[in-house]
Amino acid sequence: MPAIGAVVALAAGTLVTLAPAAHAAAGATLPFTSVEAESATTTGSRIGPDYTQGTLASEASGRQAVRLTSGQRVEFTVPRAANAVNLAYSVPDGQSGSLDVYVNGTKLAKTLPVTAKYSYIDTGWIPGAKTHHFFDNARLLLGQNLQPGDRVAFQSTGTQVTVDVADFEQVGAAATQPAGSVSVTSKGADPSGNGDSTQAFRDAIAAAQGGVVWIPPGDYRLTSSLGGVQNVALQGAGSWYSVVHTSRFIDQSSSSGNVRIKDFAVMGEVTERVDSNPDNFVNGSLGPNSSVSGMWIQHMKVGLWLTGNNDNLVIDNSRILDTTADGINLNGTAKGVRVRNNFLRNQGDDALAMWSLYSPDTDSSFENNTVSQPNLANGIAIYGGTDIAVRNNLVSDTNALGSGIAISNQKFLDPFSPLAGTITVEGNTLVRTGAMNPNWNHPMGALRVDSYDSAVNATVNITNTTVTDSPYSAFEFVSGGGQGYPVRNVTVDGATVRGTGTVVVQAEAQGAATFRNVTASGVGAAGIYNCPYPANSGTFVLTDGGGNSGWSSTWADCSTWPQPGQGNPDPDPNRNLAKGRPATATGSQDVYTPGKAVDGDANSYWESTNNAFPQSWTVDLGSSYAVRRLVLKLPPSSAWGARTQTITVLGSTDGSAYSTVLGAAGYRFDPATGNTATVALPSGTNLRYLRLSVSANTGWPAGQFSEVEAYLTS
Repeated sequence: MPAIGAVVALAAGTLVTLAPAAHAAAGATLPFTSVEAESATTTGSRIGPDYTQGTLASEASGRQAVRLTSGQRVEFTVPRAANAVNLAYSVPDGQSGSLDVYVNGTKLAKTLPVTAKYSYIDTGWIPGAKTHHFFDNARLLLGQNLQPGDRVAFQSTGTQVTVDVADFEQVGAAATQPAGSVSVTSKGADPSGNGDSTQAFRDAIAAAQGGVVWIPPGDYRLTSSLGGVQNVALQGAGSWYSVVHTSRFIDQSSSSGNVRIKDFAVMGEVTERVDSNPDNFVNGSLGPNSSVSGMWIQHMKVGLWLTGNNDNLVIDNSRILDTTADGINLNGTAKGVRVRNNFLRNQGDDALAMWSLYSPDTDSSFENNTVSQPNLANGIAIYGGTDIAVRNNLVSDTNALGSGIAISNQKFLDPFSPLAGTITVEGNTLVRTGAMNPNWNHPMGALRVDSYDSAVNATVNITNTTVTDSPYSAFEFVSGGGQGYPVRNVTVDGATVRGTGTVVVQAEAQGAATFRNVTASGVGAAGIYNCPYPANSGTFVLTDGGGNSGWSSTWADCSTWPQPGQGNPDPDPNRNLAKGRPATATGSQDVYTPGKAVDGDANSYWESTNNAFPQSWTVDLGSSYAVRRLVLKLPPSSAWGARTQTITVLGSTDGSAYSTVLGAAGYRFDPATGNTATVALPSGTNLRYLRLSVSANTGWPAGQFSEVEAYLTS
């Protein structure tokens, strides 16, 4: 029986993770529940879905969000007991403002500040990059305890704000000072944030060797980084209470280790990405047997950029938000490192990465992490290394230059240690991951194995994977440097693929992989694209290990790329399926071409060849849909007199054989009622190609439509 991976479901706009009993749930166990703005009540306008690099919606969770102008609001229904909220949002470049906050209709005295200060990042030195990093996060303690079903609304006070998602959380009471600890305030730290507390932190660390440095509730400003941190714990009262403001917290090349960092927040002021600057929460080494837990890290370049000795480091139960580059990067020499149960959102590069520069990362893992919206690279990337594991992670909404998970021999610099030993990729769930690579001018799959700079000879075991709504492919095998190095020794065992824009397997390198128990549905173009590059570099052999279904077909033409068919699934049943889709007609008059009827502009229109009935107009919806309603429009201007057009509705699933959906009937268009006609389709209708045949028009001797809209709802 096929193995079944974890399933991600969107229930009433709330992202939850469901798992079969046989496997651990994918993603982190989080202290909050996220609710998408597009599922909330709003007086604003919904944007998306959109997968196009450089657009606001493409970086949003679920590729959709809600735009508010002055006075407009979005109101969330609280899904759990909560006394705090974190809001992901975007404002136009260069602007700042605030949102009024309402609880059950009552306006709070405090507002939620919003700003573009940390957004709109340009990295022109990265090929294929565009301005990105549009969203930011802001948090607020509500000052009261809410119950499921209560309502929290955010209202624009003047600045245009696009709201993406709200995280509702019940924050516990602040912790108390551990006995025997050294408080930073006892060394002169200023909890108001006005004074410079750098020296006080250094003095407390020196005084507490072998013990605990206590960071009480408050805001503490550091003006330079800490070094010489070893054999000490830095502990706060909780990440909502103890807040350190600095863009460089720890910067040291070595440490004897046993550093324990826990339960406070570090908020940076990084507004651009400068790779030569160590603008990181941790830059370098914490030393062996160290840990980072319960942290809130935001507005840094990188959360943790780890070099040197970090043996047996554990990073867990932390949040890393809004970094201009990586969330965490194990930059070589990591041994026995465990990164688990963390939440990462809105990274400007790989959210989680291992890069085996100088010496290999070995026996290290990324486990049960939740990664959302990396906007210029991969969710999780393994660049070389020996005996690495990527287990039970949930990755969603990757953007340009990125897959959900990348297993790669891309070296960037030398000396580099390629993949070796066994690479275990197990129990991961990938939602709307994979993206168009503007440098390759073709897409990257949700899960990519890449022999970029050298052959993949390690054993790569990919098991119990769930891929949902990939805009392009599910599994990609490629030699991204264009040299045609082989990808070998890959096994994909137990995968559930639900919805791909193009194919299940995208094989562009020579090599081989065995597939077992891989089931697919909603495949956009074909099961397999098998076209190794360069053209004569060799073949990619797919071995059927049994239990596979739903993806047996092969893309036949290696000179063309399959285009997304069923890709970009839209959870909104009210989406106009015809908008922007390719349209053709038996004839057109002058500039009134078929595409005018699907351009979203009711004032432009298609007009058929005059005096030549019958005339037909056809649109390709991209995939077969159970269309239940058509809305036919003419320009709303009163200059268009009332008329009746006689129309036959036809449909096809293959573009060649058409059947009649509704016989010829007269449909009245009258500017007094919007010049719109609604056509209800029979319940059994299923079509990809919609054709309207016009045999008469009482107002003009031609077929005419300014918009043809197709909907799943009746």
